[in-house]
Amino acid sequence: MSNVPTFETINITLSSTGTAELCFSRPERYNSLIPQAYADWLAAIRWAAKDEQVKVCVLTGRGKYYTSGQELALPDPSKGNQAQDLAAKRLVTKTLVDEMINFPKLLIGAVNGHCIGFGTTTLALCDVVYSVPEATYSTPFMKLGFCAEGCSSVLFPRIMGSSKANEMLLLGRRFSAKEMEECGFLRILPADGFQDHVLTLANQAADFSVQAMKVTKELVRGVDRDLLLKTNDVEMKRLAERMDSADSFQSIQRFVEDSRKKKAAKKNNAKNGAL
Repeated sequence: MSNVPTFETINITLSSTGTAELCFSRPERYNSLIPQAYADWLAAIRWAAKDEQVKVCVLTGRGKYYTSGQELALPDPSKGNQAQDLAAKRLVTKTLVDEMINFPKLLIGAVNGHCIGFGTTTLALCDVVYSVPEATYSTPFMKLGFCAEGCSSVLFPRIMGSSKANEMLLLGRRFSAKEMEECGFLRILPADGFQDHVLTLANQAADFSVQAMKVTKELVRGVDRDLLLKTNDVEMKRLAERMDSADSFQSIQRFVEDSRKKKAAKKNNAKNGAL
């Protein structure tokens, strides 16, 4: 196979059958989403949508996490025009969600491990989602002073029911893979051979008529496209307001400080254990 792009944070494998596996490849950082990761994801999904070699697309990760969500950091006043930089980053994120809404081919989420934030919300934009049994799912937006994104304000209540969706979005409750399966969000596959099992299913689908799948997907998804595009636009505007707010800044500050303390304590415990 030729013309398969390479990226810093995502590895792409294209099988001879036409299955493209887009794999988050920062396991040492729990596949956290830095600005480059959002940009790579956007470029990769655009390539998969347009390249005629690709018949089915699989999103997955390596390591203990599918993705731990956005990598949070406090603003650095010494770095240029922060407002302009933030606006550019948010546009990439919004465009990525738009591209997933508009993705014309079969899109499979293959959740290899824990899934947080944007990783969880965008799974609802996939056509099929598979999960290992030990994966957990959460959207800690309230803890950070954020708001719903990735069209989760519409799709989560529809898929999970209002009460469970609000437990996740408003209360920040972490759900097990079993709970997510019970509400119809995904299907659990055995952890042993998980990747091979998903790729086998994807390769079987790649043997089908691509045009037939595109037409059927349009019938299933097309009715909601305008609603989801509008929802994404509104959610991103509200998210920008939230992230620029004082209470969100304070929440992120507490989160970053707590993370530093936990890392320092872990490092100190490991040092003492080695003595």
